[in-house]
Amino acid sequence: MPLVETESLVLKSHNLAEADRIVIFFTRDQGIVRGVAKGAKRLKSRFGSGLEPFSKVTLEYFQKEDRDLVSIQRVELLSSRFEAASDPLFLQTFSYIADLLISFMPPNDPNEKLYRMVDACVEAATVPPVDLAIIRLYFELWLLRLGGYLPDWNVCEVCKQNLTADEMAYVKSDFHLSCSTCRRSQSSVAVTQLHRQIFQEAQRISPSEFVAAMSGNLDAVTEVSAILKRLISGVIGREVASEKSFAVNF
Repeated sequence: MPLVETESLVLKSHNLAEADRIVIFFTRDQGIVRGVAKGAKRLKSRFGSGLEPFSKVTLEYFQKEDRDLVSIQRVELLSSRFEAASDPLFLQTFSYIADLLISFMPPNDPNEKLYRMVDACVEAATVPPVDLAIIRLYFELWLLRLGGYLPDWNVCEVCKQNLTADEMAYVKSDFHLSCSTCRRSQSSVAVTQLHRQIFQEAQRISPSEFVAAMSGNLDAVTEVSAILKRLISGVIGREVASEKSFAVNF
């Protein structure tokens, strides 16, 4: 039963018995890890504020081969997001991100690129002013790309011709694009030059740079995000949050 130490993001937690909590971490080296923090609900808990949502911590734990839950030994706070998490919209956005990570990723399956992307998204979202719809789109696109599900929006999937910069394209049922000539359904969603530019920019720059670049294109960002949410729903087998869900007044 070796001791594991790894950098981690706290995704969520819930109560277990009177004094303990079950905590889900996204770790740099071990992927999604679920563990028991004994005594975490006590006033003088040794974990302190290290289990707050979306904090970055150094996590130490033991894991037995026949147990799904690890035994959390130590949590050292590296970066607190407590102030940002007091904003209901921030909390709702990153709860959404946490739920998608848990749905997409098998337990104990490392993905350092995904970890670094999520950490950068959280960091970018804590520097105001930021529209969290832009962060959500960035995360959705990279989650699909790193999972191998992101379609190629540079070419028509039917005729295989490159789409020109000013050409209107249309979303097929598999979320690839068709050109105007190859379009089969009049009800298919149109994808403009701006939509494709947003799609490509998110793959080229960091979350903070993407936030700055997209601040004047929020309607188009929301439209691209709506398409990706449909694709994500198909991958995980259930509906994900709509943009309206993030506009609730608390």
